Amino acid sequence: MSSPRPVRVRFAPSPTGPLHIGGLRTALFNWLFARHHGGHFILRLEDTDQRRLVSGSAEHIMSMLRHYGLDYDEGPDTGGTFGPYVQSERRERHFRRAHWLVQQGAAYPCYCSAERLAAVNAEKRSRGQPSGYDRHCRELSQSQRAALEATGPRPVIRFRMPLEGQTSVQDAIRGELHFDNARLQDAVLLKSDGFPTYHLAHLVDDHDMQISHVMRSSEWLPSLPLHWQLWQAFGQERPVYVHLPVLLNPNGKGKLSKRHAGFTQNGKQVLVLAQEFIDAGYLPEAVRNFLTNIGWSMPDEREFFPVEAAIEDFELRRVNPADSVFPVEKLDWLNGMWIRELSLKDLADRVRPLVLEAGLELDDARLRKVIPLMRERMRSLHDFVAMAGFFFRDRIDDPEAEAIIQRRMDAAGTLRALQAARQRLGRHDRVDCAALEAEMRALAQELGIKVGQLFGSLRVAVTGQRVSPPLFETMEILGPETCRERIDRAIVTLQRQA
Repeated sequence: MSSPRPVRVRFAPSPTGPLHIGGLRTALFNWLFARHHGGHFILRLEDTDQRRLVSGSAEHIMSMLRHYGLDYDEGPDTGGTFGPYVQSERRERHFRRAHWLVQQGAAYPCYCSAERLAAVNAEKRSRGQPSGYDRHCRELSQSQRAALEATGPRPVIRFRMPLEGQTSVQDAIRGELHFDNARLQDAVLLKSDGFPTYHLAHLVDDHDMQISHVMRSSEWLPSLPLHWQLWQAFGQERPVYVHLPVLLNPNGKGKLSKRHAGFTQNGKQVLVLAQEFIDAGYLPEAVRNFLTNIGWSMPDEREFFPVEAAIEDFELRRVNPADSVFPVEKLDWLNGMWIRELSLKDLADRVRPLVLEAGLELDDARLRKVIPLMRERMRSLHDFVAMAGFFFRDRIDDPEAEAIIQRRMDAAGTLRALQAARQRLGRHDRVDCAALEAEMRALAQELGIKVGQLFGSLRVAVTGQRVSPPLFETMEILGPETCRERIDRAIVTLQRQA
């Protein structure tokens, strides 16, 4: 389903907290669609629910979009022809449009207090009926309204929904949808404090900003008939509506929501906030690739691709309307793939802040040597510190004897092997990885032990880890003095054990 108008889409979050990964996916799909059609991608902050605003959220949302490469053509900090792009700054326009609907008979003032509405809902529940407004003020006479205006509370404005028949609406990926009008509410458009609700504000702003396509979460589907009727009441051309599938928990049970932040599943933290993916060491390229794969697919079904390829092929007909499980295990694979796509300089630039944050002693010359050893092994930027942090410490923690002693070896045999290796290493002013490996292989044969046993003990001694980058390349970078000092401490540990 297409629109004859130039493509203009918007991402319109509420600055009420950190950006959810589902919100980022919605922004991404809007951005891809705009870029595919050579259109405009707009950021609009919907801040009319003043009670829920969180200080700093607007800045956070903008920084997240920038981090993930979703550049917007118009927005609060970039300006544009159709501003302002903060909804509360457009209140007068919303106010006028709400009262215009009242004048046209499409909306009406409602004077019911919160106490009365609560009592109505309680009574409905007691009768086993669904809760909701009983349209008490819908057909008040002119004199009744005048009396309430003089003595009653400041009214809200409600939309006058049809009471019979159906509202039939069109969704670009779901086709024609039908809603029974008798089951729908007379929704509030303007609150008593003069602020609009989402229903009114987004629609007025979409019209004013010439939005061609409204791409949002399928959670808004129940509100679609109201919005459809509002467009009709205003007599304005509707945008194309696209209700995107929501992201489900990795186990497929329920929506992935902010309340899951900080929880673990199968021993792994459940990430739900855009910032958490940064903190976990995921590249923006990988997260973008990952989210593009959830609910949309490339024509050739490949899962690893640059964003330029997604832009070229992004068509709405390829969006799957079914809610999508969040396959976080694929993100680890994609992240590793994207790490290997980075140049050595780019990867060094990205891990440098993590080395500093870990309190390690950064040596840029050494960093440039270590990066080639690590790039093929990393699935997260944090893997660099976890697997290669020993390169940037003057002294590592003394390994336990149990870690130094390899399978089918004892303390005494391991001690003899390390002492022999230390003696050989003492002859070198510098380490050549190929020559040292050949020498250590020959030593293992002389000692009558397996190469893996000697190499394993050396690895733990010089790195403090059972798993590390290639051993002899590691020893070459560390240098003979550091290697000898670390092996000496491992020998002392074994001497206590033997």
